[in-house]
Amino acid sequence: MDSFVHAELILLNGQFHTVDRENPFAEAVAVRDGKFVQVGTEAEVMAYRGERTKVVDLKGHTAIPGLNDSHLHLIRGGLNYNLELRWEGVPSLADALRMLKEQALRTPSPQWVRVVGGWTEFQFAERRMPTLDEINEAAPDTPVFILHLYDRALLNRAALKVVGYTKDTPNPPGGEIQRDSNGNPTGMLIARPNAMILYATLAKGPKLPLEQQVNSTRQFMRELNRLGLTSAIDAGGGFQNYPEDYEVIAELHSKQQMTIRIAYNLFTQRPGHELEDFEKWTDMLTPGQGSDFFRHNGAGEMLVFSAADFEDFLEPRPDLASGMEDELERVVRHLVEHRWPFRLHATYNESISRMLDVFEKVNCDIPFNGLHWFFDHAETITEANIERVKALGGGIAVQHRMAFQGEYFAERYGQQATKQTPPVAKMLEAGLPVGLGTDATRVASYNPWTALYWLVSGRTVGGMQMYDHSARLDRDTALLLWTQGSA
Repeated sequence: MDSFVHAELILLNGQFHTVDRENPFAEAVAVRDGKFVQVGTEAEVMAYRGERTKVVDLKGHTAIPGLNDSHLHLIRGGLNYNLELRWEGVPSLADALRMLKEQALRTPSPQWVRVVGGWTEFQFAERRMPTLDEINEAAPDTPVFILHLYDRALLNRAALKVVGYTKDTPNPPGGEIQRDSNGNPTGMLIARPNAMILYATLAKGPKLPLEQQVNSTRQFMRELNRLGLTSAIDAGGGFQNYPEDYEVIAELHSKQQMTIRIAYNLFTQRPGHELEDFEKWTDMLTPGQGSDFFRHNGAGEMLVFSAADFEDFLEPRPDLASGMEDELERVVRHLVEHRWPFRLHATYNESISRMLDVFEKVNCDIPFNGLHWFFDHAETITEANIERVKALGGGIAVQHRMAFQGEYFAERYGQQATKQTPPVAKMLEAGLPVGLGTDATRVASYNPWTALYWLVSGRTVGGMQMYDHSARLDRDTALLLWTQGSA
């Protein structure tokens, strides 16, 4: 056999999950130049063995394709990963507070201890949040910022002093600084109705120096590799500016040190100036520009700030601004004219209906004609709007945010409403392209297996049964959706 086709790596004696329903398992695989050259029986694969081929015996273990997270804030998360204490999977509040105390003791000044997403009060045996007194006792001197989903943040006394919130600090638009009977901030920040106060406060913390941001990003990618992730679509994020906040990932790409393939979307950062941002970026970039490991993917998940409907289920559903349609139309027209794919954050069906009105209007004048676009989240989308999305050639990226706050949703909208929230099975029945992801790192966990558990079992992290039988996905379908994507 010509040495040109010899494999660099052969894995055998395993259970290889192919995600192909016709041939779901293979005995062995051969790999060359990062691609499979043969998948099948051991005899078929060993035909590709050469003198320099590395052969690994998996001893019966199962291997799966690399997972793709279709909605991950990887670039921003990487810049901050080494700064954060993660409470994913911590079984009790007592354990979490012990971890907080230990982290505070070893955190050098002026850095903060930051617990940012990936946990819920319902995962703890105590079934409650930490109190401000407990946080101040665990960390009396080191600033502490604890973010809980999109709804609130807890700051200890040291953090309140650093950020400068006092009796005279006014509440910002869309947020509340909780105060005691004397009007002094307690340390609780409440998102009403959006999370800008939470993220703006987090942004006041000191950043890592550039060389440590590089290390932090590499550590985060390795952690994702450990969990089976090999690619992701980066959804941008608040306070993630282009191009300055992309310098670290661009450096790692230039040095061939990326261990996750990334397709990145650009997220506008300036309320009222969104169209200007996209006009600038469409002059700078073309979709697909880059390499297989790092390339541009389009616009979003924020297109205009007036279209953002954050899913804080402790608060009533927000009504989008009356001028949203005009602002969104201007941006979407520009993107479609320049053939830029786009994604748009949308939680509630009421918001989706209004957004689809805009898309259909633009499509009448400038046909989408196969342009890739999709909604992110879509927890309460109806079958009628699923059909409208399909008619425009769109898709939906679904995340496991409900696994962390299904209890809040059920309390506000009723247990019955949780049974198909979001209606993934109906999306698939309609033939809609669906991608799965996490929306990590500031809300849900970046662990894809938590998302798979939620989809297959229908349970939240806190144990509440959400989906009924007809809405849950089987394991193979859930895994298939996790291996799809354009990254």
